[in-house]
Amino acid sequence: MIKWIKTRKDLLIVGIAVTASVPIFIVGYEVLFGGQNSVRFTFDSVTGGIVVLYYLALIFLGVGFFIRWLIGQIMIVRRLKNEKTQAELLHLKAQVNPHFFFNTLNNLYGWIDKNPSIAKDLVLQLADMMRYNLYDGQKDKVTIDKEVAFLNNYIKLHQMRYQKDIDIRFELDIKDDHMKVMPLLFIILVENAFKHGVEALRKSAFVHIKLKADEKEITFEVKNNFEPDIDKKKGIGLQNLRRRLNIMYANNYKLTTESSGDTFTALLSLNII
Repeated sequence: MIKWIKTRKDLLIVGIAVTASVPIFIVGYEVLFGGQNSVRFTFDSVTGGIVVLYYLALIFLGVGFFIRWLIGQIMIVRRLKNEKTQAELLHLKAQVNPHFFFNTLNNLYGWIDKNPSIAKDLVLQLADMMRYNLYDGQKDKVTIDKEVAFLNNYIKLHQMRYQKDIDIRFELDIKDDHMKVMPLLFIILVENAFKHGVEALRKSAFVHIKLKADEKEITFEVKNNFEPDIDKKKGIGLQNLRRRLNIMYANNYKLTTESSGDTFTALLSLNII
């Protein structure tokens, strides 16, 4: 290959220049060897017709190359946008309940001497949760039964951690355990219920959870009581969840929150797509 042709772009430019020059050489040949009157740029003359058709073909070829180039650029932009979205989604997932793991480890340290048997159970459940968070949490979709198992482990760890009576109910109505959902989808709503409700209440705390799923819709409701007199700072949990829902489900979800007296309700509805 000639050294000065370094890229495909250079090769394409040279090819176009050479191709466009061919009719000029034909005309020049006719003028030099056939006389000036031998070349008439009319559709009736053979040479003129060839030149016109040649340039028309060249124009169509150029348009084809341009369309192909444009499609390539669109695909590159789309791929970069998808990569950026995936990176943002992974970053948001990484923010899910990190402080919970640290708090549980601190709690585990206290149980080692007090009750080694409970400490062992804590270690196993915490290991299952961390494994799910690190591996399944990086996937686009997981089966809903894995999400339910993750929530059950989370609830059991909290029951061991607080060592007080908590009215916890987890009602399930799932038609298909293998239906797919976004991983770590429900945990933020449950985490908020414990963080802003159970932690602040000394007695009569409750967390009621309902998960219903069929072939068309998933609904997830979390109700908890809280101490109305305590000022709650607006955290990033719900903002994180809404952003993830926007990325994965776009206009196919609805998330509402409501406070009534000392009861807070969060309701998430997803249309199956």
